Amino acid sequence: MDVALITVGDELLSGDTVNTNASWLAEQLAARGVTVPRVLALPDERATIAERVTAYADAFDRVIVTGGIGGTPDDVTVEAVADAFDRDLTVSPVVRADVEAGLAEIDARVPDRDVDVDVDAEAALPAESRPLLNEAGLAPGCVLESVYVFPGIPDELESMFGSVADEFTGERRSRFLYTVEPEANIVPSLEEVMRRYDVTVGCYPDRKAKHNRLKIVGTDAAAIDDAAAWLLTAIDASEEPVSRDWEAADG
Repeated sequence: MDVALITVGDELLSGDTVNTNASWLAEQLAARGVTVPRVLALPDERATIAERVTAYADAFDRVIVTGGIGGTPDDVTVEAVADAFDRDLTVSPVVRADVEAGLAEIDARVPDRDVDVDVDAEAALPAESRPLLNEAGLAPGCVLESVYVFPGIPDELESMFGSVADEFTGERRSRFLYTVEPEANIVPSLEEVMRRYDVTVGCYPDRKAKHNRLKIVGTDAAAIDDAAAWLLTAIDASEEPVSRDWEAADG
């Protein structure tokens, strides 16, 4: 399964907010065997979001869009996703009731603060989409064909993703090895192991830990194990993190 990630928000592009949602989602999906071939950050521009959703929905198995849902003027993601599929926005009784319950909970928790929310605007979702109720917040998400729309607030995103996590599965597997050999010294071995086995190997220098981390990736567990065994004999590598004072010859 290939899943593209679209993160929405002017604040991401200006550097005001670190895009932790993209890295968290990529980590969760990788752990489930899913490949993430694209991660894209977009501004709060309805036409731009709709265009990318349309393109990615055609190109990948699933698309996750996060951020830009809610009741503020810059929250245009839900409308953009509706545009991508030529759908109107509708309000279901179930979603409206959930938003009203969320507002009641806020009123009970903060009784001296008047929260003025347009319930129908907050609860509106693309017609014929599957609602995803927001157990950690207010604005609902949804699933429209292969596109999943989640909130941008991290705890709300994580909660909502958890409710549909089982819908994301793939065959991608990985295994890590560690070596204190400088990166430039092991290039021939990395090229050779990828020729011998149906795997890819990434090399990630970690100067703080003073080692290179090797990530072996493939869809056949036996091939990954064989590749790891070959590397363990071909270079000074270990299955556990090791460290040594060295300066990598290559970045």
